[in-house]
Amino acid sequence: MDHNRKLYIETVGCQMNMLDSELVVAALRRHGYELTSDVQEADTVLFNTCSVREHAEHKIYSQLGRLKYSKRRRPKQVIGVLGCMAQKDQELIFQRAPHVDLVVGTGQLSEVPRMIDEARAGSRRAVAVSLSRKEGTRSEVSESFQSYDPLREPAMRPSPFQAFVRIMIGCDKFCTYCVVPMTRGPEQSRPPADIAAEVRVLAEQGVKEITLLGQTVNSYKYTENGSLVRLSELLARIHDTPGIDRIKFVTNYPRDMTDDLLFAVRDLPKVGRYLHVPAQSGSNDVLKIMKRGYTVEQYLEMHDRIREVMRDCAVSSDFIVGHPGETEAEFEKSIDLVRRCRFKNSFIFKYSPRPGTKAFDNYPDDIPEDVKRRRNNVLLDIQNAISEEDNASFIGREVEVLVEGPSKSSRKADEEPSANGPIQLVGRTPCDRIVVFDGNPRLAGTLTNVAVFDCTQTTLIGSIVTREVQHGSGSLLPILA
Repeated sequence: MDHNRKLYIETVGCQMNMLDSELVVAALRRHGYELTSDVQEADTVLFNTCSVREHAEHKIYSQLGRLKYSKRRRPKQVIGVLGCMAQKDQELIFQRAPHVDLVVGTGQLSEVPRMIDEARAGSRRAVAVSLSRKEGTRSEVSESFQSYDPLREPAMRPSPFQAFVRIMIGCDKFCTYCVVPMTRGPEQSRPPADIAAEVRVLAEQGVKEITLLGQTVNSYKYTENGSLVRLSELLARIHDTPGIDRIKFVTNYPRDMTDDLLFAVRDLPKVGRYLHVPAQSGSNDVLKIMKRGYTVEQYLEMHDRIREVMRDCAVSSDFIVGHPGETEAEFEKSIDLVRRCRFKNSFIFKYSPRPGTKAFDNYPDDIPEDVKRRRNNVLLDIQNAISEEDNASFIGREVEVLVEGPSKSSRKADEEPSANGPIQLVGRTPCDRIVVFDGNPRLAGTLTNVAVFDCTQTTLIGSIVTREVQHGSGSLLPILA
């Protein structure tokens, strides 16, 4: 076992990657590793990677290039590439960065401690990846993607009070632009009992908010004792875990947004009224090329059902602009969908061709970069205007906030509060709206009420509500935000 080894890990990509990094670090802690934020002093340098967009891969290869000289000075330093890019590129990583020691795919992360030890002992260029979708039966491929969940490392979380819980891995949707079915393997749901036990452990560690993760999280289903458990039942099962105040889940697939799930979100108080449901395009022709499996009309029917069940539920989305074949008229339909649905926010991406996908093989990347950039900016401006208008409707209202800790501006300013002095804090409402307000940092991890007096496109700005007990509950009318 190594003692006092220094570990640097950098994570790019989605929340699933953040959770993977937490689990890897937890395992390495048991081998005597300490985290460092200085890559220069690290004995082991790991990059947990993303392959969804080309930019994320370029960033990692640039980082690896800079480490070539560090490796010359410190030949015992171990450099590893983990995650989706490792699963997709495999030996190609060694060709582009010969000084890398290990390449470990998403389904083999439990092998990382052993592989680091072997690399430091002199073994070179070790690869641990799962089977490709064509290299075996569904069962064989599934088994090669191990679900690696039991170890937790609080230092790697967004805050000490928030944690991710993986309820499923993989994806079977096979959208033509997406590498996830290849990099994360077949869809597999975890046993409900295992998930509930993990939530209890997190609550004992002081976690107040959990976010359930899945590539298509609302597709969750697991047969237990002869009966099928869906996400709605899973939410009910973990809802009353002592210490947990908030439950969220991402990302949802439009066709799997069933009524029983909507009723669970409505009826379970701890479940946030927030649904992230990517639309990707407002054009049926583009959706068909994307092989998304639904039409705009079906998406709108789903969206209307959400509004019927919960008028105050926030819905956010993803869009890809500049997909192969997207005309200006089809792009305008995405604008129409954003205006019709008035999403809380949308994550907008320029199409990026990904080797190994059907779109890469079958459709030319025929939209010029300047057109992609313009469409991205136009759609983002429209979405931001809607977000600001909707945020403005909260001015004068009171919202319940789970306090996460100092805001980014407070951390940048490195404010040192006095014993009683407030600093700017940040938290989120049950509908996942960001709120900043001044308060004592000791409020972190608690639920508090905040009166909203201003807003930006992305943030509500408020002040903590103080009440005089003898006068009742104050003058502002609380609402669910």
